[in-house]
Amino acid sequence: MSTLDPIDIFRIEAGELLEQIEQGLLDLEQRPDDRDQIDSVFRGLHTLKGSGAMFGFDALAAFTHHCETAFDRVRKGLAPATPELLAAVLAARDHMRALVENAGGDYASQEAELLARICAAAETTPDAPGAAAANAAAPAPAPVAARRWRLRFALPQNAMINGANPLTFLDDLRDLGPCDIQIDASATPPLDEIDPTALYLRWTVQLETEASRGEIEDVFLFVMDDMTLELDELRAPAAPVEPAPVPIEAAPEAAPQTAPHPAASAKAAPDAHESRRRTVESVRVPADRLDELMDRVGELVIAQSRLSQIAAASMNEDLRAVSEEIENLSSELRATMMVLRMVPVATLFERFRRLARDLQHETGKQIELVTEGESTEMDKTVIERLADPLVHIIRNSADHGLETPEERLAAGKPASGRITLGARQSGGEVVISVSDDGRGVDRARVRAKAEANGLIAPGQELSDQDVLQLIFHPGFSTAAKVTNLSGRGVGMDVVKKTIEALRGAVDVTSQPGQGSEVALRIPLTLAIIDGLLVRVGGGRYVIPLSAVEECLELSLEEDLRSRGRSLLSLRGSLVPFIRLRDTFRMGTPPDPHQKVVVVSTGAERIGLVVDQIIGDHQTVIKSMSKLHEDVATFSGATILGDGGVALILDIANLLAVGQDQEARLRAIA
Repeated sequence: MSTLDPIDIFRIEAGELLEQIEQGLLDLEQRPDDRDQIDSVFRGLHTLKGSGAMFGFDALAAFTHHCETAFDRVRKGLAPATPELLAAVLAARDHMRALVENAGGDYASQEAELLARICAAAETTPDAPGAAAANAAAPAPAPVAARRWRLRFALPQNAMINGANPLTFLDDLRDLGPCDIQIDASATPPLDEIDPTALYLRWTVQLETEASRGEIEDVFLFVMDDMTLELDELRAPAAPVEPAPVPIEAAPEAAPQTAPHPAASAKAAPDAHESRRRTVESVRVPADRLDELMDRVGELVIAQSRLSQIAAASMNEDLRAVSEEIENLSSELRATMMVLRMVPVATLFERFRRLARDLQHETGKQIELVTEGESTEMDKTVIERLADPLVHIIRNSADHGLETPEERLAAGKPASGRITLGARQSGGEVVISVSDDGRGVDRARVRAKAEANGLIAPGQELSDQDVLQLIFHPGFSTAAKVTNLSGRGVGMDVVKKTIEALRGAVDVTSQPGQGSEVALRIPLTLAIIDGLLVRVGGGRYVIPLSAVEECLELSLEEDLRSRGRSLLSLRGSLVPFIRLRDTFRMGTPPDPHQKVVVVSTGAERIGLVVDQIIGDHQTVIKSMSKLHEDVATFSGATILGDGGVALILDIANLLAVGQDQEARLRAIA
């Protein structure tokens, strides 16, 4: 089994630190006096600097040091968290990402410009060590809160192979305050047994610092899971100041004062041990391994379906019992696997706070981004593929939808425009919506542009939804000129293609003068679903069970009476239905007792007439071949227990067909 390269692990964790820093800076733009966020950003910068140096990213460590120095002034109250400083550190954060991804790049001129911005905003000079010394000399109340700590730690034997340098940790501890260091080499084996790549040493450090327990533990953040660390606060009497320099070997003399060492240590540091125990409980797993495991579970479900079919045809009770047990186990395994793949959309939504901020500066408009339903969960694969479409929609809302502050005030609206990014679960799908309170879609302008581009004939009758769907055509744009934000007509086209590739649908609603909403309807998962297996003629099909509302029998009288209208009266409301036999052109007579499966997506319902309802089926979704991927009626295929193939019906497409059919019938009536 392959293992991740330590440098790759560092890049992953550095990316998480950079995200944490960015979110903290964006929060500080709203609340510049938030001490927790100031400390969080400083810790992120400090950890990134230390771990970068540990893994050989010297340029990253050197550059981050300047940002850390500037933010240390904010933390100590020597400089305010001004918008200029936050903007400069945000730009520096982007540069740090470039240094992580391409450590060997030439960024000298860019770094000089960024450092000048940061130093000017933090009211300091680029000579960070000198400035730090001057700042340290100015305020004098430091030693009052200093505390003494004893650290005993041992790094894993493979630490140096993985890029960890013990001297880096010791230097970071020295940065926190004066310390005495002892080395324990008692675990070193005889010379002929020594592994030159292994680390056998242990360290005992006595440290005097103002830093908290958490800040001391942060020094070992990247190796915390694999190392051993004991951290005890020494509560010595405050009498002796410094009578004479005592060597560290005299430290055991003080042992009687801290005699109940194990118990005291257990009481002093339960939180640290608990936090480490909780950290070990979470394991970082590469995404491709999860995908591979999901594929194996899918194949297991197919094999289990085959076994169930064989057992059902057999009179062997033992075989049936084993088949039922394996079916239960595979169902539980599938459910567990699905939970592993589900991720809150908050991980996706957080990315767009920075986008909204940048759009506000680029357009000169006041933009407020509001998020709703962040706890809604989706398949991680779906979330990864939603990022680009949402970027295009949000940029479109900011550029085309929201008005300038002057226009909004003249229309009686607040000067600040609002873009709302929301998520909610609806049956077996998740609806991601982007709405704004801007000017809405100008239908006349869209129609005129479509006629000019030859997309529709002049004067052609279109429904309101058809007009709104025109904005998704390739190359379509109502922008008067091409800018960095719009005008090329590629953004909304990308949205539609991506969502359709996810077996989803895009709905647009707009009210002139009130705003617009783009809703993306996407299945919860692309891997395994519960389905309803039905038969139409000689073919078998799967209907996603999450879309099924109810099943009815279509009597012969009802069938004959509805010929030409295809409307079913269901508890006082008319529901259009489609005869799948006619849609698929079976060419065989229908069964005498047909069934209607009523399905829905959102507020829309439709009935699907089938010959037989076979039963529920755990459906492993297989993608369609290149030859069939343009067939809109089906969203995929699955392998049945007997080795046959069943096509999975695309409910959103069938709903559109049913609505068109209903509109034609009502127009005739």
